Amino acid sequence: MVITTPTTPVALRCEGVRKTFPGDVEALRGVDLVVPEGAFFGLLGPNGAGKTTLIRAIVGLVIPDGGVMEVHGQSMLGPQAPAARQTVGYAPQEVSLDRFVKTRDLLSLHGRYFGMTRADAAARADELLEVFDLDDKANALPSRLSGGMRRRLMLARALIHRPRLVILDEPTAGVDIELRDELWEYIRRLHALGTSILLTTHYLEEAETLCEQVAFIRSGQIVDEGTPSGLRERYDATSLEDVYRQVMNT
Repeated sequence: MVITTPTTPVALRCEGVRKTFPGDVEALRGVDLVVPEGAFFGLLGPNGAGKTTLIRAIVGLVIPDGGVMEVHGQSMLGPQAPAARQTVGYAPQEVSLDRFVKTRDLLSLHGRYFGMTRADAAARADELLEVFDLDDKANALPSRLSGGMRRRLMLARALIHRPRLVILDEPTAGVDIELRDELWEYIRRLHALGTSILLTTHYLEEAETLCEQVAFIRSGQIVDEGTPSGLRERYDATSLEDVYRQVMNT
């Protein structure tokens, strides 16, 4: 389990989060999860386990039926929610970019949506275009970019407003090894600057390489969590993949 104390700064806290969809589909069945501030945290589980539903609830795209969700001590479910969401960046698994807005303008507009001034949003857009090696594509439409460039642009968009917590939903799904390594480098650099990261991935070696802590979700509940090394020891396993197989089959 993740060990925290009353004085431990917390980036994300979920307590008893529930969500049932029409047809009595229980996507979340009382999720308890704590992501310490500054942590690189992995959320692992099979398709249909509730990962994406939980993430969409955190960023306000799904309204839970009950429970507590806080980001940096602010509730995501009440009047504080708009302010809390200002501190969260989200890169969804699906590549969703406006086809008719140029790359630089897309980033600037996203910054404006989060309350940045026009000048700050423009400067931040230029900064991220350079960081993600997209500066020569500033005036290109997203539809004209390669798949790898669009992935990088999605991550840049998530970072435009300087969020303290970044949620990455399978950021390397379907990419080649070269792009995966590039994205790993960007994500590591982001974490080194003190940003809290919540990562979902189906690639267990990715979680083992990047994450300081991981939690396993199955059937809408967290079933175990800890550091990769601690989990390997607990399950007498040689890899996180071995741990995953045991957790999901118990």
